Parts: sequence; C-alpha cells; structure tokens
Amino acid sequence: MPGGSDLDRPGRGAVDAFLETARRVAVPAGDAPRLVFALDATMSRQPTWDLACGVQAGMFDATARLGGLAVQLVYFRGFDECRASRFVADARALTGLMQGVACLGGRTQIGRVLRHVRNEAGRGPVKALVLVGDAIEEDLDDLRGVAGELGLLGLPAFCFHEGPDLAVAAGFSEIARLSGGAAARFDLAAPGVLAALLRAAAIYATRGLDGLRLAAHEDAAARRLLADMTGG
Repeated sequence: MPGGSDLDRPGRGAVDAFLETARRVAVPAGDAPRLVFALDATMSRQPTWDLACGVQAGMFDATARLGGLAVQLVYFRGFDECRASRFVADARALTGLMQGVACLGGRTQIGRVLRHVRNEAGRGPVKALVLVGDAIEEDLDDLRGVAGELGLLGLPAFCFHEGPDLAVAAGFSEIARLSGGAAARFDLAAPGVLAALLRAAAIYATRGLDGLRLAAHEDAAARRLLADMTGG
C-alpha cells in the first residue's frame, strides 16, 4: 500500500492473493469520483459479505450515466488484518476482489478504516465512505475524533448496520453525524434495502447533495440519507 496508510502491507499468502487479484481485475479509475467501500469481514459477517457482494453492482449502475464511480474495497478481519484494494471502476472488478476474501473471526477495526480514509483523502479527493457492519468493539470516543476529522474534510461516512443492536446503531449514527454523513439499518431478510442504500450513497459520491435531492423524489433510501445529512 502507499506510504501513510494505517492499513497492513502485503504479507501472508491469502492476503498476497487478494492483492494480486486487485492488480489483475482493476480497471483504471481515471478521474471518476472516488468512494471507499469498507466491510466488516469478521466471522459473523459472512452472510452480509455475500449479500454485499451480490448487490454492490448497483453502485456502478446508479452512476453510469453520471460519469461513473471508482470504488476502493477495504476490509478488516482477524485481530490485526485490515486491507485496501486499488480503486476499481466497474462491478466485475469489485466482485472479483470480494470473492477472494473469506470472513475470519476477530474484533472490529473501524478506527483503522476511518484513519485510512482520512489518509487516502490526503492523496486525492475521496467523496464518501460506505461502512457496512454489525458491531463496534472499540472506544467510541476515539472513533468520534476521527469521524470529526472526516467531517472537517467534507468526507461523509454512510454507516449501514445489520441487526437490532441499539448500541451499535447509536455508534454508527455518531460516526455518521460527526462526519456529515448518514446512518441506516438493513436486514438480511430484505436484501433490497442494502442495495438501495448503496445506490443512494453512490449517487451522493457522484453528484453530491444536489444529486441526492433529485434522487429523493423517487427513492426512499435517498430520502433517508438526505434527511440524515440535512437534518430534515
């Protein structure tokens, strides 16, 4: 990974395979708006990982007529593994990356993700972070601090949490609020909800609040994110 990142560097076999896949399937992103797509890949997340893999293409579909989107996959798993791909510009490439990752038991590393996104923004514009998970096992005050830094950079976090845990919902909402983003819950029983949320976040990354407002006329997920971001 480039210097300055808080994430791990190439090492063990499975990770080397992931990075090799990233190089092989990457489609040059050009000047497309950049979005970081971060997922919890600890063991409990396998069903959600599979769901996200199946619906992420909607991010690219939603922005195809708006000039496209470049997405970087970030995941954490185990107790000290947190990885980032290159930015890719189509759904096939991102699917290829995701299919090369297996979930593994461990603790959340959301702080590392937030710091990575902050550092990535220092190397080039990043329009948004999408964070998908179901737990927060870190000190929330530390996460608040980095989320506030993202807010100062104008880099909102869209935090989508699976499950009914109210403490996790509150934590994701805090990260979203301090970064200027939005939070929402989804359920594995309704996969269309996550798909719609990802599309709405991608529209924001491509066209900002004006694009989200336009989409909100017909799209409930866009309305939900817009309401969080504007306090409406």
